[in-house]
Amino acid sequence: MKANNQVVIVGGGAAGLSAALFASRAGARVTMLEKNEKFGKKLYITGKGRCNLCNACDVETFLKNVQRNPRFLYSALRFLSPDDLQRLVNDLGCPTKVERGNRVFPVSDHASDVSRAFLDGLKGQALKINAEVLGIVTEEGRVTGVRLQDRLLPCDAVILATGGVSYPATGSTGDGLRFAKEMGHTIIDLRPSLVPLEVKEAWPKQLQGLSLKNVCLTATVHGKIKYCEQGEMLFTHFGVSGPLVLSLSSVLATADWKDVKLTLDLKPALTPEQLDVRVLRDFGEAPRKQLQNLLPALLPGRMAEIFPALCGVSPTKQPAQITAAERARIVGTLKALPMTVTGTRGFEEAIVTCGGVSVKEVTPATLMSKKVKGLFFAGEILDVDAFTGGFNLQIAFSTGALAGNSAALYEAEG
Repeated sequence: MKANNQVVIVGGGAAGLSAALFASRAGARVTMLEKNEKFGKKLYITGKGRCNLCNACDVETFLKNVQRNPRFLYSALRFLSPDDLQRLVNDLGCPTKVERGNRVFPVSDHASDVSRAFLDGLKGQALKINAEVLGIVTEEGRVTGVRLQDRLLPCDAVILATGGVSYPATGSTGDGLRFAKEMGHTIIDLRPSLVPLEVKEAWPKQLQGLSLKNVCLTATVHGKIKYCEQGEMLFTHFGVSGPLVLSLSSVLATADWKDVKLTLDLKPALTPEQLDVRVLRDFGEAPRKQLQNLLPALLPGRMAEIFPALCGVSPTKQPAQITAAERARIVGTLKALPMTVTGTRGFEEAIVTCGGVSVKEVTPATLMSKKVKGLFFAGEILDVDAFTGGFNLQIAFSTGALAGNSAALYEAEG
């Protein structure tokens, strides 16, 4: 028999803050336990410190940006849609604005204002920092308490909002996943997502810091195109990063990277035939120039320097000395520059975790476990992840809101 009407939330990030707010609004007494020295620690680094809290799109568009288990989120997004979240944050005293790509930020450009708004809405509730949870106590398939370092906290409803394992320095060290596994839940393999890629070739490292815009990145697996998008990318000391690469890493997060082949189209606006005409025109206009001095008209300077070696043509050749086969290699390399991925960077650099608690074992309408009564899940701990642009934070806030409300109703029903 439930008597204390208390909901305990483990984790004080975006999902935990939202869960706490909605549980309290539904009449529950809330205890939120955060092992860090402050709430919302990961929020502080999202959107480069500005907190891209959601995306101002409709639900159907939103779900198209979710890479794993989008249909599981229907109930959570009906409960707290992107429009609802914007209204909520504004009502909590944190005005928002919409920027390029429908990305929503606080007007102040300070991530701290988002977490402060939620905390201001939780005054009077038990919000505890430096409170590490050691485990969840269950009896006969029901939650009965939370085990802390110094005591046992009795309760009948617990929301695990501990995040995944990305950016472990923010406290996402897999605690909740371990608790869930101990209680019989299946944990889908964890992999870094929205993460830079490492490549075998040395030449990308020579271009460290160079950003390319309006290029097209294509990934094939066993000869089948799995990703082909145009946008911006960045060369690094280990390989490649930037928006195109991060999105690719999300699409293929579960792939075996040794099977993935990358090609970079440096001139996607031109067909190979049009590009050949362009190259011939450039050759004709400067017949005495060497290839290395012609290429800056087509490529950024640093890339132009190394490009002759990439296509196997001497940089000192003049147009008249370049054979038709060599010109074909120049055009072909401009349209499909190959790169060999050796893997991703680690969870330390991953924006989000792919994998987590299997959604097959969670009721989507309430986010309560199908295995343990009174156990709820919210946020990145679940096997749900999406592209950049505010989608992952919206998932955290929406699942947190639904889990908080559901946990409060579960308690109230006694």
